[in-house]
Amino acid sequence: MAQVLEFKLPDLGEGLTEAEIVRWLVEVGDVVAIDQPVVEVETAKAMVEVPCPYGGVVTARFGEEGTELPVGAPLLTVAVGSQQETGSGAGPDTGSGSGAGAGTVTGVDSGSGAAESSGNVLVGYGTGAPVARRRRVRPEASVARVSAGAPAGGATPVPVPVAEPGPVAVVSPPVRKLARQHGLDLRKLAGSGPDGLILRADVEAAIRMLEEPAPSLSTEVPTAGTATAAGATSALGAVASGAERIPLRGVRGAVADKLARSRREIPDATCWVDADATELMAARAAMNGAGGPSAGPKVSVLALMARICTAALARFPELNSTVDLEAREIVRLPEVHLGFAAQTDRGLVVPVVRDAHNRNAESIGAEIARLTEAARAGRLTPAELTGGTFTLNNYGVFGVDGSTPIINHPEAAMLGVGRIVPKPWVHGGELAVRQVVQLSLTFDHRVCDGGTAGGFLRYIADCVEQPAVLLRTL
Repeated sequence: MAQVLEFKLPDLGEGLTEAEIVRWLVEVGDVVAIDQPVVEVETAKAMVEVPCPYGGVVTARFGEEGTELPVGAPLLTVAVGSQQETGSGAGPDTGSGSGAGAGTVTGVDSGSGAAESSGNVLVGYGTGAPVARRRRVRPEASVARVSAGAPAGGATPVPVPVAEPGPVAVVSPPVRKLARQHGLDLRKLAGSGPDGLILRADVEAAIRMLEEPAPSLSTEVPTAGTATAAGATSALGAVASGAERIPLRGVRGAVADKLARSRREIPDATCWVDADATELMAARAAMNGAGGPSAGPKVSVLALMARICTAALARFPELNSTVDLEAREIVRLPEVHLGFAAQTDRGLVVPVVRDAHNRNAESIGAEIARLTEAARAGRLTPAELTGGTFTLNNYGVFGVDGSTPIINHPEAAMLGVGRIVPKPWVHGGELAVRQVVQLSLTFDHRVCDGGTAGGFLRYIADCVEQPAVLLRTL
């Protein structure tokens, strides 16, 4: 007899707590092999194809394309057994298998060791105890209001959440934080998600019930002030009703969270300088023309700036660091993992060139090209988007000269590079037209003072203006 196993959305690493279903790769009734990709999901960091550790017949799918699921929520069920057992008659009858109708599957045995699986399960999958199954209750039903025996004054009693036994079924840190901010006890809420998971909608519904004003029996005539306030509120409501609402989730949501955290936690400052990049551009042309047409990929300006950054960080290691708030320590990092901002159709991402301090300009350029192509195709892995120690932002590609970028938390600094354009410049005591670029450095003032930041930026500018000495080591 075939076993029906439930495959849940695994921990995809890097602290990710949810993912959005982008595309199902299998249908109900399909036969899948062990470790075959079954669904493509979008996390806050990358598009990921999720493989199923079981082989058998798909009996149900949970969630339509576009649905956001928390880690630990069921993805699909698979009837595992012999070829005859996992045929058309295997598994429970679940209809289409997606949406609300596929919420319950009988015969699930995700803990059995008899079923064949790859053994190479994904991060966090199968390593923890399952969330206790709890009766599904809509958020509205998790808060009871006392309607009888109201006080004579007409005030409605404060809503009292109904407690249920068992562990708190919450996997999302933002949901926990939201509940904590509003003084909600999550142990007294029943979740509407899979296996009783408490979702953000459950917490928000409970908050609305708690904050809902009690009906008033007062016959007081509104004053002009209250009438004006009511009119303003009505006008705002009218505007809001016709406004477009775009969910902050996926890459956009991750960027919003990280930028907001950076602004909250990092006391940043910015300094900038104009530099004559004429010699750098000439050096680049000489490097790219030295080997002829068969010399391979050309060295980009971004690759040269990245190599200059690694040289500058070796001289000013204060800027290749992070701040440990709990220990109240500045942690200087031995390796330079250089991030660079890349604009894609999915939003702004920051791929990371690992061990950039051990690479020359050609190696850095090749890795930047590879990561950029993967970013535009949505194939970057979470590991390729995390772990950076310093970020390079070439906003000159957008045709702008300067910017005050927000530091990529938890790093300590970011170098911005504007467009390189012909401008009047005093060169050799005479006015000339030169290729000029504006450089800006935003830094965490906790890790260093302005003198160190200014020295770092001045070294960058000197290398841009006189690259000959540095280029000997590339």
